Amino acid sequence: MAHCINAHAPPLRVMSLHALGYCERLFYLEEVEEIRVADNRVYAGRTLHQELADAEAEEHRSFELESEVLGLKGKVDAVRYRDGAWFPYEHKRGRPARAADKSAEPWVSDALQVSAYGMLLEEHLGEPVAEARIRYHAENVTVRVPLDEAARRSVLEAIRRAREIRDSTERPPVTPSERRCITCSLAPVCLPEEERLAQDRGWEAVRLFPPGRAGRVLHVASVASRVGRSGDTLVVTAKGSPRQSFPMNDVDSLILHGSVQITTQALHLCASRGVAVHWLTGGGTYVGALAAGAGSVQRRIRQFRALCGEALSLDLARRLAIARAEGQLRFLLRATRGGVRCAEVVRSVEEMRRALKAIPADKTVDSVRGHEGAAGRAYFSALPYLVNPDVPETMRPRGRSRRPPLDRFNALLSFGYALLYRSVLQSVLAVGLDPAFGFFHRPRSSAHPLVLDAMELFRVPVWDMTLLGSINRRQWDPQADFAVATTRVWLSDAGRRKAIDLYERRLGETWKHPVTRYSLSYARTMELEVRLLEKEWTGSPGLFARARLR
Repeated sequence: MAHCINAHAPPLRVMSLHALGYCERLFYLEEVEEIRVADNRVYAGRTLHQELADAEAEEHRSFELESEVLGLKGKVDAVRYRDGAWFPYEHKRGRPARAADKSAEPWVSDALQVSAYGMLLEEHLGEPVAEARIRYHAENVTVRVPLDEAARRSVLEAIRRAREIRDSTERPPVTPSERRCITCSLAPVCLPEEERLAQDRGWEAVRLFPPGRAGRVLHVASVASRVGRSGDTLVVTAKGSPRQSFPMNDVDSLILHGSVQITTQALHLCASRGVAVHWLTGGGTYVGALAAGAGSVQRRIRQFRALCGEALSLDLARRLAIARAEGQLRFLLRATRGGVRCAEVVRSVEEMRRALKAIPADKTVDSVRGHEGAAGRAYFSALPYLVNPDVPETMRPRGRSRRPPLDRFNALLSFGYALLYRSVLQSVLAVGLDPAFGFFHRPRSSAHPLVLDAMELFRVPVWDMTLLGSINRRQWDPQADFAVATTRVWLSDAGRRKAIDLYERRLGETWKHPVTRYSLSYARTMELEVRLLEKEWTGSPGLFARARLR
């Protein structure tokens, strides 16, 4: 065999050729960006292979094979000897394809994979391999795949194409076959339906994006608490409270408040499972995070190239500022609907409308910031008039104060924004973008600009509305839920627990996204918006920051 592809390039996995035969973008996401998601179908396939290995221990001869000539490596399910010849044997959980005469035939990606194993096997044995076989267990059918010249050419062409794609920083386009996307484990990352929607606004997107979080967000806020590890479980102990255990499979992220301690063993467990650990001060200031696995360099290169462009940054800044100001304006109008609006609210509404009218004509990001800031100041000046008359004076806002909060309302507002910052940062890291490189906020503090950018979409619907509603329902105890000093106000342990509960409940609530037109939780909406932001520079722009309050 004299087909040397590239002796200096790292070998390709045979399974990557299977992905390539299915969808070039799937190959790129898995092999270049190293994104792999194990869904129910993947787990079912693994279970099948383990059962077969146990049942066929005498004949099930699995081999690791590698060829420098082909630049391939892989582990074939089985190598069998029949009628005086060896051949590779692959097991598939599903059904075979059907020819025109209804006979069973292999799927293209399956044939490509098993043919590659056949070429590896014949190089390993030093003798020809005439065919390969695939067992489709859903119908108990075995399909023979001749290792003829056509099959060999398809493998060599796939290797060439795989290397070409692997050397690029750009993702291939979405497959034109919509049916393949429905069964793909990486559909929540690729968002093919949303990409088709960006290209055709009349497209009815099928929701392939998960509606809610896969696990729970674990907050540890009690003073002198400790997080340790027992096997694959996080163990939380606190003075005066029973010990609590949380299996890692049920944990999405871990948030430590104040003086909570965590062991090295627990940190290792979180890092190995991809569970981010976040630290907040007792007063609610975000400190930092441990997040295993940085985004791939290709994703960050695309992000840097795109956001260095003034035109795109200005367009995104305009859209973001309009989205935030419209959200604030709609909230004011909704909260004062059905009654007579006082002069202060009317004045704020007029100022916000003037700012909104000016933003589309802004020629620089600085001028966009100026009009967005004017709308924000008008919004916060109107908030005191959204509080019911029977609410105690101590719970009413008195302007916006941040560092430090000077009243109970601002202490709650800042604490909720810190929780929101953590949630959005988690989404940015999940997508694999660089949180330090944004398009609207300047890098003036330790807070990441891109996270602050994306936060603007969620301040009103996730926390402002939740907080005003809880205050008007008299859910806060002005004495027990706060600690008050001469120069600042912060939440007590009881107040933190209450705020965390309100916030997490809100994240779990679902709403129908007005652009994609399917329902999902606010927690998932954050990740969706970050993925839609990435699509602004990966070929399918137009969907980011389009969602609005009704």
